[in-house]
Amino acid sequence: MIGWSTVDTVLLDMDGTLLDLHFDNYFWLEHVPMRYAEARGIALDAARRELHARYADIQGTLNWYCVDHWSRELGLDIALLKQEVEHLIAVHPHVTEFLDLLGAAGKKRILVTNAHQKSLSLKMQRTGLHDRLDDIVCAHDLGLPKEDPAFWDRLQRRQPFDPLRTLFVDDSLAVLRSARTYGIAQLLAILLPDTRQQARRVDEFPAVTGFSAVLPDLRAALAG
Repeated sequence: MIGWSTVDTVLLDMDGTLLDLHFDNYFWLEHVPMRYAEARGIALDAARRELHARYADIQGTLNWYCVDHWSRELGLDIALLKQEVEHLIAVHPHVTEFLDLLGAAGKKRILVTNAHQKSLSLKMQRTGLHDRLDDIVCAHDLGLPKEDPAFWDRLQRRQPFDPLRTLFVDDSLAVLRSARTYGIAQLLAILLPDTRQQARRVDEFPAVTGFSAVLPDLRAALAG
């Protein structure tokens, strides 16, 4: 599935790829509506309907991922609310072994995330994954989300990589399409970003349920 001999750099998404998307889904679809309903004195169902519409209005933009934006818009301390349910933050199975094998094989491991800096900091503190990465690039620092094709040029200036010798792993099809347009040679989709949901079907890109599927070939490449 992956031609490891032709990969120097591995770009990795965070939420839904390295980390279980259950935290984010629960936070935005359950916890925030509950706290918003309490703050506004409205019914939970009404809060859900209002928030889902507001989420949809800016989905795929940098503000959609921005903690400060939603704090201003909703009148809630989103960073604090995330801490209330941070126990739900979890690393996907086999991620740490995958990252360690990449390091042993001499592959550059770069986290490339749309998550806001405050979310990123909380999740790294909670999981310790930063110790297994060579660099972490936050889209908010570059001023564009990964869905924007111009994002990749900005990433290239921050952390040079050869698109023809790069593997990019993400659970977002929109982001994978953006990376494909830029010319990243090897793309891999995650079929089970949220372990509490059913695995998706993806025909557009090579795809795996989780990282256990790529470990045998990576071990073989390392041994060879």
